[in-house]
Amino acid sequence: MTIQMSKTFAATIEAPSPGANMGQAVPRYDAREKVTGQAKYASDYAVQRPAYAYLLTSAISLGSIVSFDLEKARAIPGVLAILTYHDMKDTVADSKFFASGGYLGSTIRPMQSAEISHDGQIIAIVLAETYETAREASYLIDVVFDVKPPSASFDTLGAKVRSAKLASLLTHDDPAVGDIEKGFASADVVIEAGYSTPIQHHNPMELFTTTCSWDGDKLTIYEPSQSVYGLKNGVAEQLGVDAGNVHVVNPYVGGAFGSKGMVTHRTALIAVAAKKIKRPVKLVATRDQGFTIATYRAETRHKIRIGATRDGKLSALSHEGWEVTSRPDSYAVSGTEATSRIYACPNVSTKVNIVYADRNTPGFMRSPPEVPYMFALESAMDELAEKLGMDPVELRRVNDTMREPIKGLPYTSRSLMACFDQASSAFGWSKRNLRPGSMRDGDWLIGWGCATATYPTQMAAAAARVRWSSNGNVEVETAAHDVGTGAYTVIAQTAADKLGVSIVKVTVRLGDTSFPPSPVAGGSITTASTCSAVAHTCDLLIARMAQRVGGAEDGQRAARVEGTQLVDSRGGKEEVAAAFERMGNTVLEQYGEWTPDGGGKGDIKSLYAGRSKITGGAKLKNSIQHAFGAEFVEVRVHARTKEVRVPRIVGAFAAGRILNPRTARSQLMGGMIWGISSALHEATEIDAQTARYINDNLADYLVPVNADVERVEVIFVPETDTQVNPIGVKGLGELGNVGTNAAVANAVYHATGQRVRDLPVRIDHLIV
Repeated sequence: MTIQMSKTFAATIEAPSPGANMGQAVPRYDAREKVTGQAKYASDYAVQRPAYAYLLTSAISLGSIVSFDLEKARAIPGVLAILTYHDMKDTVADSKFFASGGYLGSTIRPMQSAEISHDGQIIAIVLAETYETAREASYLIDVVFDVKPPSASFDTLGAKVRSAKLASLLTHDDPAVGDIEKGFASADVVIEAGYSTPIQHHNPMELFTTTCSWDGDKLTIYEPSQSVYGLKNGVAEQLGVDAGNVHVVNPYVGGAFGSKGMVTHRTALIAVAAKKIKRPVKLVATRDQGFTIATYRAETRHKIRIGATRDGKLSALSHEGWEVTSRPDSYAVSGTEATSRIYACPNVSTKVNIVYADRNTPGFMRSPPEVPYMFALESAMDELAEKLGMDPVELRRVNDTMREPIKGLPYTSRSLMACFDQASSAFGWSKRNLRPGSMRDGDWLIGWGCATATYPTQMAAAAARVRWSSNGNVEVETAAHDVGTGAYTVIAQTAADKLGVSIVKVTVRLGDTSFPPSPVAGGSITTASTCSAVAHTCDLLIARMAQRVGGAEDGQRAARVEGTQLVDSRGGKEEVAAAFERMGNTVLEQYGEWTPDGGGKGDIKSLYAGRSKITGGAKLKNSIQHAFGAEFVEVRVHARTKEVRVPRIVGAFAAGRILNPRTARSQLMGGMIWGISSALHEATEIDAQTARYINDNLADYLVPVNADVERVEVIFVPETDTQVNPIGVKGLGELGNVGTNAAVANAVYHATGQRVRDLPVRIDHLIV
């Protein structure tokens, strides 16, 4: 089958027209500040007489420090101090690991002893009058190590395997239902395959920076963070100081993707350094240091078995996964929570295993469980469809369900097949020839693949402060975080809609621990959580304003604001300006707290302590909450060189109410591009002998550029869900890059007839 590729593409649509149950696609609240350079990021804040820090990191992965030779470095003019574990020992206390509700992303404690646990561990801090001086001095430090042979990853000597269920009794379960062997015995068709995903690093544009300044016993921290209250309380615990004396400032985050969600040890170390030299200290870690002083997505392996009847209905599903973690920390993302529940299947068995190696501890990376685990499942579903001679979309249709199979809980809403229908129509899926290798354009083999996207709808308690002025101005304060997702914009829209003012009259302030707390910017919870809190606080303001509306009785509360009027539940009306005059105020201020269904009475208290208690998804007793999508990818594989290109990708998504189609489209489009990157580009290489990362830079760590992404189409499937939260929002920040890697790999198989089960897909996989 020969296909003539179109050379014309639709114009970029940066502001799609709103559909049903969608807000207006207003421009980004913070756009002008960002494009004009006025937006202040953490390292932009000026402090008085700063010293500059440069980190010296370990050149080995396991062993200990025998000695330092610091004389040459100390002799450089402008060097203020060189701190090692001899100076820092016992200055930073331990903190609970995040798996048990703590703040830190790792229990490995750098600079507290001579022990080395992983490559790139912080072993010294050089402090100088300039950054360049500190860097030069660090190059002159000689370190003698006692080196031990490390375990790098899977299959290396000394790596230990343990069940995640046994290692993390409080945080992990292996979902299962039915009789798995009976299910396979009744199957007409069984497929079994192994899959793997590589190490990946976040590489946000904004580097990992920290500035610490003491004023007596009060500490101010400027640091990019997805959880300023978590950073505040975590550092206070490490330093043994009152959390009330720690102030964190971070209104803008230049990308994070999970890497800035937990507290790293660098912050406390820089705080101690600042106290020792009695000057503020600025640290901007280098790009390569970011690979080891922060977290990353660990490599995974999977074994999938699926049994089905001739009509495609699943009779059994078994998914076993293996994940690498550091030697002391039982970190696991455990993506079987998603794969075990996505399709109707009466017999399910899952297991997650942790492999302990001599590495820095992994952590959250956009869609942490779903990206690696759904790759395995969605690839296996494509293999099953091929073995059945069935259209992959129809295979998913016959296994669609409104109840998840493990506990039988109903989905609050599930528009998966509506997503497949709209995306497949826009993509032209009906023209696909089922036979692999049958579609061609000259020297290019054409392949079409698809996959399911899903992400749990989660949220957490949040608080906000809103000021409403008689001149119509509104100020919103909450310690939420905008990591580039558009949080400023949707928060401003929420307040404007509730209080009946133009969005230009709303001022939003975020990312500061002097504001009421909001949860971590992770798990796609910010919009659902923070906007619910802002909406609730605005409702409290309206209720205070409307002690008497029109001719209503005393105590009658207003239901809403319409235009310039307060309107009560009986239809009584009063001008907002008149209400301000009646109350004798020009400004009303209101503090409000919101806790989601499934939350507890202590959630707000925990929030102030820096811990976000996330609920939703499959954590609820009576229902399950998920957002869904379907992604279709076209690949072109050169018949001779095996070069792989992705000329177009179409995704359709249903995520409840879309507050702003412009910012939502940007999130989904970015996720889909990252999914292409996950399939074809990204992999952190590790030396199996030394357990050291090799391509720890942006020259060798590959990410897509414009030439790699020709056309991306995002479709919003209208959906209303009144059960998830008062504003009907499902998170979508992480939805867009789930399943994309599988859709690409499936398309590569359709183009070439060669099944690639180990990511990323590379030319050498396709050369036969």
